[in-house]
Amino acid sequence: MTTEEGDTSYIDYETFLSPTFSPAAFANSLVRTTNNDTDTPLDLSTPLSRVLFDSQEINTHIDTLTTKSALPLLSHTKEQTAASARIVREIDSQVASLNDGYKRLEKEVLVRYETAEEVQAVAGRLWEAVRLGRSVGRCLQLGRQLEIQLAEIAGTGNVVKTTGQKEDHRALVRCSNTLLSLRELFSKKGAGEEGLGLDRIDVVRTLQTLIINPADKAVLTKSQQIVREFSMSSLSTGTNTTTFAQTADTKSRTTSALISLYLLSPIPDPTKKKAEKWEPDLLINALQDYLRTALTSSLASLSRALATLPNLDRTLLEISARCQNILALESLLSSITPPSHPTLQDSVKKPTNFLLPLLSSLETGSLASYFWRTLAGNLSTRVMEIVNKGGVSARTLRSNKNSVRDAIEECVIRGSQPPTGTAGAKVKVEGLEKTWEREVAVMVGSVVGPLGR
Repeated sequence: MTTEEGDTSYIDYETFLSPTFSPAAFANSLVRTTNNDTDTPLDLSTPLSRVLFDSQEINTHIDTLTTKSALPLLSHTKEQTAASARIVREIDSQVASLNDGYKRLEKEVLVRYETAEEVQAVAGRLWEAVRLGRSVGRCLQLGRQLEIQLAEIAGTGNVVKTTGQKEDHRALVRCSNTLLSLRELFSKKGAGEEGLGLDRIDVVRTLQTLIINPADKAVLTKSQQIVREFSMSSLSTGTNTTTFAQTADTKSRTTSALISLYLLSPIPDPTKKKAEKWEPDLLINALQDYLRTALTSSLASLSRALATLPNLDRTLLEISARCQNILALESLLSSITPPSHPTLQDSVKKPTNFLLPLLSSLETGSLASYFWRTLAGNLSTRVMEIVNKGGVSARTLRSNKNSVRDAIEECVIRGSQPPTGTAGAKVKVEGLEKTWEREVAVMVGSVVGPLGR
C-alpha cells in the first residue's frame, strides 16, 4: 500500500479491509508462518511481536495523517457544525409552527370533537330511552287491549249490560291475535329491535305476570273447553230437531276455539334450522283429546251395558250420538281454512284445512272409521272378560247374541249418519249401510266373536 508521500508500506491493508477478514484465521496463518508444524512448544512471541509492531506502525501512520490533515478536518468539522446549527434553527421554527397549529387544531377540532362525542352519547341514550318508552307504551297498550278482549269473552267487557247477555266467542280469536303481537314484540331482542330491554322493565314483567300469562292460559282453557263440549247430535237429548240458530252458534263457537288453538300453537324457532312443515300442536292435541274422551266414555259405558243388557239401547244411542258429533266435527274441520298466521314464516308449509293435520296424526282417512275401529279393537277384550267371569251376565249375553248383534249394527248405521245441519245429512241410510259395512262388521265381530256359536 502507498502513503500520501509515495512511501510504500509493508502492511497489507487490503487484507485487513476485506469484508471476509477473520481475526482467528489471520492469527492462525501468522502462527503457522513463524513456526513449524512439528514443533511441540509453539513460539508465540514472534507472531505477537509481529502483530504489536504492525499495530504500532498503523498507529504511527494514523498520527501522521491526522497531524498533516488537522486544519482540513477542523474546517470540515466547523462547516458541519455550522450547517447543523442552521438546520436546527430551521427545524425549531418549523416545530414551533407545528405546535401552534396543533394547539389551534386542538382548540378548534379536538375540544369540539370531545364535546360532540358527549352530545352523541347523550343523544344515543335519549333515543334508547325514547325507543324503550315507545316499546313499553305499545306493550301496555296491547296488554290493556288484551284485558278488554278477555273480559269480552265472558261477556263482562261491555259498559251497558243487557239481560241474558252471552259471551262473545269471537273475542277468543281477537285475544289470540293480541297474544301473538305480544309474543312477536318480546321475541325481537336483537340490537336496535323493538323488544330489546323490555325484560328489564318492572312494569312489563308485572304485565306478563298479571295479565299476559293468565290471559294466555285462559284463552287456551276456554278454547279447549269449547272443543270438549262440541255436540250437534240430537240423539242423546231425545229430540229429533235442532234449530238452525243452535247449529250455527255451535259451529261458530267451535270455529273460534279451533282458530285460537291454531294461532297459539308453538311455531318453529326462526333462529334454528328452517322447518319445511308445521303442525299446530295445540289444535291437534285438543281434537285428539276430544276423540280420546269419546272413545273412553263409549268403551266404559258399552262394557257396563253388555254386562247389564237392559241399559244397552240407551248406551248405544249415546254412542251413536258421539259418532254423529265426530262426523259433524270432521265436516266442520274440513270447511275451515287456516287464517293468516302473523308470526309464521312464509317458507313454512301450512295445512289447507284443519282436518288434514288431525288425520295425518291419527294415520286414518276418516274420523268416524277411526272411532268405530278403535272402539272395536278395545271392546273385544272387555267382552272376553265378561265371558270369562261367567255368571248371569255371560249367559244373558250369549242368549241374546242375535239381538245384541242387530242393536250394534243399528248403532253403527245410526251413528254414521251426520246430524241435521251438517254436510251430508241427506244421505240415505241404505247408502250408509254399504259405506260403513266394514265398520259394522268390525263392531259386531268385537262383541259376537268372543261369544262363540
